[in-house]
Amino acid sequence: MIKKENLDKTSAWPFVEAKKMLRERKLFIEKKGKITLQTGYGPSGLPHIGTFGEVARTSMIVNALSQLTNLPTEIITFSDDMDGLRKVPENIPQKKLLEKNLHKPLTQVPDPFNKFKSFGEHNNEMLKMFLNNFNFKYNFKSSTSLYKSGFFNQSLQTILENYDGIMNIILPTLGKERQKTYSPFLPICPETGHVLEIPVKEIIKEKSEIIFDNNGKDLAKSILDGNCKLQWKVDWAMRWYALDVDFEMYGKDLIESAILSSKIINLIGKTKPSGFAYELFLDEKGEKISKSKGNGITIDQWLEYASPESLSLYMYQNPKRAKKLYKEIVPKAVDEYLDCIEKAKTQDELQLLMNPVWHVHNNKVPKENMIMSFSMLLNLVETSNADNKRLLWKFVKRYKKDILEENHPIFDKLVGYAIKYFKDVIKLKKKYKKPNDIEKVALNSLIKTLDKCDDNMTPEDIQTLIYSTGKENGYSENLRDWFKLIYEVVFGDENGPRMGFFISFFGVKETKDLIISKIK
Repeated sequence: MIKKENLDKTSAWPFVEAKKMLRERKLFIEKKGKITLQTGYGPSGLPHIGTFGEVARTSMIVNALSQLTNLPTEIITFSDDMDGLRKVPENIPQKKLLEKNLHKPLTQVPDPFNKFKSFGEHNNEMLKMFLNNFNFKYNFKSSTSLYKSGFFNQSLQTILENYDGIMNIILPTLGKERQKTYSPFLPICPETGHVLEIPVKEIIKEKSEIIFDNNGKDLAKSILDGNCKLQWKVDWAMRWYALDVDFEMYGKDLIESAILSSKIINLIGKTKPSGFAYELFLDEKGEKISKSKGNGITIDQWLEYASPESLSLYMYQNPKRAKKLYKEIVPKAVDEYLDCIEKAKTQDELQLLMNPVWHVHNNKVPKENMIMSFSMLLNLVETSNADNKRLLWKFVKRYKKDILEENHPIFDKLVGYAIKYFKDVIKLKKKYKKPNDIEKVALNSLIKTLDKCDDNMTPEDIQTLIYSTGKENGYSENLRDWFKLIYEVVFGDENGPRMGFFISFFGVKETKDLIISKIK
């Protein structure tokens, strides 16, 4: 176990949130004898990377709790699959099939993939599959199942008993027209199967029944056993109430909903869970990632190009800052992951608690020695023309003769990821600069400088000579432009590896030949 003084001192956000929860929910947690955390999922579209982020971050809080208390913990992953399908997702086949079933509960909409009984069940299974792939520990719960089985019945009756108070909370937040038709309860239409948003005519509390005005016709519905579902904000509060939730995080776009749901749960007799609002995930255009649009990088795409641990680390960092999620951010995320592993080797216990990889690896940080950065490896894929792992490993071993694949499992995976990422992403966007006459003179000077080098020189000595060459050729005021020239001509990018290290690894003669070929 971690020393208590270090647990008290650390400001790593999972510990901050875990301590806050233990303070705010102390009496409730002690009475229950366990801690319940919840993540929510709306299966109106395929699970996306934001869903992963919510479960990953909640799991990091559970990891922190394991150091702070001996009480058992549980993550409930709740699927709101009784919600009506409001629109057809853009990234789904058989759109006409879904159009015919709009407004039905997601578990009553046919599966356009023809794999499961419903669209809701299909998306639930996709969610469970990818959570299992990441070895998350969670307890899946379906809204449809809990409504229809009667699990929510007692809580629904409590909502009905407090109907007027709930209306007083919600109505002031709605426009005048919506106020006329609003009801916390949404009946399922016996004729169309649609989830209806229609006004209430009469409440019969002793029968747990509501009479709705369905376009001038009376529709009498029991609120129990899945005959009605609750509007979102009331449903959220009821879920906290029924499942005794101690913690839930949510996107900042749901802050207002969380405030209203908190007022409702307080009204019906319990205290709101501890909350944490995170910033949203954006695509490369700065637009919010959406299940229905399918924009941004997908989980499957990330895992083609990098490890799940690198994705977890990206989710750990700055959760209160908006994050762009697209293919081009992967190399930087991987290199930050590798850098954190390297730093962990010399850190004391308190420093480790602040290191993201401690949280990513549930306090079991890998000990592997890193060979090179992912960015450097991508440059090697290009310059070596390696198109499979065996060839790229062979190339690496030319310059690192003492390494064995079995001693470097993280790097071994990086080799495969680098080949795939270069082929799919980098190669398509390469724009090699054609140097002008003055730039050619500078690059030819670099070739002459390399004539003075050999493969026994240290990377630092080679780097110093490259600096000097740049200064002698008009770049003394801005060496960044000198290296930018080299990178754009040789690698087709504004950024590149530290040249001294690259040359010492790639070879002096090989680098000279590479520069000559690019100039020509």
